[in-house]
Amino acid sequence: MSTAMLMEPQSGFHPLSLSPAILAALHRARYVEPTPIQAAFIPVALTGRDVIGQAQTGTGKTAAFLLPFLNHWRDTNEPGPQALILAPTRELVVQVSEEARKLSPSRHCRTIPIYGGQRIRQQLVEMKKGFHIAVGTPGRVIDHLSRGTLLLNRVHYVVLDEADRMLDIGFRPDIEKILRRCPHERQTLLLSATLPPPVLRLAQRYMNHPVNIDLSPEKLTVESIRQMYISVAEDKKFDLLLRVLEREKPRQCIIFCERKRWADELYRDLRHVHKHTATMHGDLEQPQRERIMQGFRDGKIIYLVATDVVGRGIDVTNISHIINYDLPHDPENYVHRIGRTGRMGADGVAIAFVTPEQGEQLTAIESFINKQIHEDRMEGFQALRPRPAKAEPEAPRATSPIFGRRTRRYSNRL
Repeated sequence: MSTAMLMEPQSGFHPLSLSPAILAALHRARYVEPTPIQAAFIPVALTGRDVIGQAQTGTGKTAAFLLPFLNHWRDTNEPGPQALILAPTRELVVQVSEEARKLSPSRHCRTIPIYGGQRIRQQLVEMKKGFHIAVGTPGRVIDHLSRGTLLLNRVHYVVLDEADRMLDIGFRPDIEKILRRCPHERQTLLLSATLPPPVLRLAQRYMNHPVNIDLSPEKLTVESIRQMYISVAEDKKFDLLLRVLEREKPRQCIIFCERKRWADELYRDLRHVHKHTATMHGDLEQPQRERIMQGFRDGKIIYLVATDVVGRGIDVTNISHIINYDLPHDPENYVHRIGRTGRMGADGVAIAFVTPEQGEQLTAIESFINKQIHEDRMEGFQALRPRPAKAEPEAPRATSPIFGRRTRRYSNRL
């Protein structure tokens, strides 16, 4: 065996035919084995084919779509990016940009995040330095295109990340405008947790005979996540939260609320008890959101009270618990929320607080995930009668007779 082979970092990525520079970057990033989506997606994308990848968040799909481009990247002095990655949220844009820098084969391969909330002048200064990968939200990319500050004529690699989410929040017109501005001769990759008809229509129109790689699980929830609910009266939810946190002692925890105002109210109460607490929602200024997310990734923030702005696309591997302080109305949001824990096969706990009128919401979630959620009980917080045992736990009933009327949202304790 040659000295060069002995010195080359060895990893499970070797069979994927990646360059030595990329393998070295993976070694530096301590990526040892490819995840299933990476092992299936990368070899096909390396051939230049268009690819649709269906996989849940937390499965390593960011590296799956970055590595094929980085593997073929060559430095040039021509203006404009070679790759364009569209993502639905600012946080996901920042995360993808950081991953691109971490896996870059060279310090000369520059990535620029493009999103709202930043001063446009600051973005322009960074863009004028030259860059090879643009990662942006559709809205801010359209803004730069209209200003003439972003050229897409050299783009040959386009990624639509979290495509279903981007269409859900109304980005389809912007995405189509952007794709029409990109060269016709390009490689287009689409990543999505689900493939509803609008996503399939988008793929049919703008992709060239794509290869479909489906690694979505048969069940929508990660098996390693222990799910439970606790029935509670509305005016006792905060006291229940304190008891749950004391019992569970989470490494890190996201506490989901349905509304920004409710998240602020809960945060103000919780920070008096637990100082390592922060809140995250869409009304915060972008620099503040970035500081909070960095603090959460660094482990300085233990309890993050949040809306669904962090329900998808945020990769923090140390989250041990998800608490649905407010049960989501959309069952799919429940799946995305609890998917923040149990990352990369790790164990996780998801606890939902269910108030007296939310029986149908709970049953809808169980039907969606095809699984009965276990009831947990804490003395002094039993607002509902226990649900009768079901002969077939994998087929929840459509309705539940045990839930009564809802109480007022907040007590006078605030």
